[in-house]
Formats: sequence, C-alpha cells, structure tokens
Amino acid sequence: MRGYVMGLGAVLVISGCAAPAPAPPTEQTDGSGAPTVEVVNPAAVQRVQADLPSGYEVTPLDGNAAPAGFWGITAGWAAEPERCAVLADPGAGAPTHGWSASGPGGIIHAVVAGPGPVAAIPSGCEVWTLRGGRTTATVTATAAPDIPGTPTAAMSTVATTVVEGGTETRSHADTAIAYPSAGYVVTITVVTDPGSALPELGPDVAGRLLISATHEITGSAQAAG
Repeated sequence: MRGYVMGLGAVLVISGCAAPAPAPPTEQTDGSGAPTVEVVNPAAVQRVQADLPSGYEVTPLDGNAAPAGFWGITAGWAAEPERCAVLADPGAGAPTHGWSASGPGGIIHAVVAGPGPVAAIPSGCEVWTLRGGRTTATVTATAAPDIPGTPTAAMSTVATTVVEGGTETRSHADTAIAYPSAGYVVTITVVTDPGSALPELGPDVAGRLLISATHEITGSAQAAG
C-alpha cells in the first residue's frame, strides 16, 4: 500500500454532476487534405470507466490533476532538464475532467485538460528527473500508443521518497499522453506498488485506456463504428 498512498498524495480531478457542453469545433484535415470538424467533449472521459479491469472502484477527486501529483511529487517541483516539465503537467492551468479508480493491482487516473494552452511534446526527454519535497522521480520515455492524427507520448516513472529515519519508499507509474486537438490534452496514469503481493497492472494499460479516452472525447469511437 505504500505506493498507493504516495500516488494519492496530490490527486486529481474535477468531475461535475452535470456534464458541460462540448467545446467549440476545431478544424483538422482528413487523409485527402480536406478540412474536417472535430468537437471535443471532455466529459466523455467518464465512458472509459467501462474499460476498467474488474474489481475497480471509481471516485471523483478534487486536487492536482497533473501526472506529477500522481507520481507523488509535491508542489514546487522542478524538472531536469527544465524543458521536460511540460510532460509532468501538460495541461497546466486548464479546466480538468476525469476520475481515479483503485483496485487489485494499482490506481488508475484519467484526465482531460482543456481548453487552454497546451505545450508541444519536447525533444530530448528520453530520460529525465523530477524533484519535489522528499521525492525524486526518474522518468524514462517508452513506446507511445499510436492514435492516427494525434501526437502522443508515454513514460515510465520510478519515484523514491525519503521518509523519517532515512527509510525509502518507492512507487512505479506508467503515463500516456495524447493531444487530440489544439488546446486539449488527455493523460492516463497507472500507479503500482512494486512491493505489493498483488499482481500489478501491465504497462500496456495506460496506452490502451488513452486510446479509448481519446476516441470517446472526440467521438471517433462512434464514427469508427
């Protein structure tokens, strides 16, 4: 349970009782270069709960919706190199929708942030460090899920926290990020406890749920059907 406590140290999201109206349409292009119109509905991230493994309890949470918070990093953190900080909080300052789900094997956080300023995926962040309070996280880039027409990124994070007496606790997280439309970003973070006796959620869970969430909020899941 050590990693679970750490992962919930600064958790997410705002999930209102009434779903807000979808965001204004944004123009993209299809394969022929002709303009298409995409309507982003952030509240549709709730539908992804149907794709969760069995035995998971979903909770709407208030607080920090940034991946950094789920990694156990407190406010006032700093990234090395600095340009990689946008991966720790890609939707900084934007309204958020989402949920957390806990169950046997880990905690899953799903967030849609926007509309707002969204930074592009930085280069040179194959391995980087995030530090805040007593916690240091080593972040390593992993294979990102493929969502046609949508920039994506994925990371594996090992966070180490030094507690009283010098004892260290560790947690592991897999985070996948998608930028489905200008001004929006989707993140899925899966936090596991390396010391747990329960089977951990696989590294593919974050990417799989990211694809589902991106399709849901853009309506492409229905269109594909």
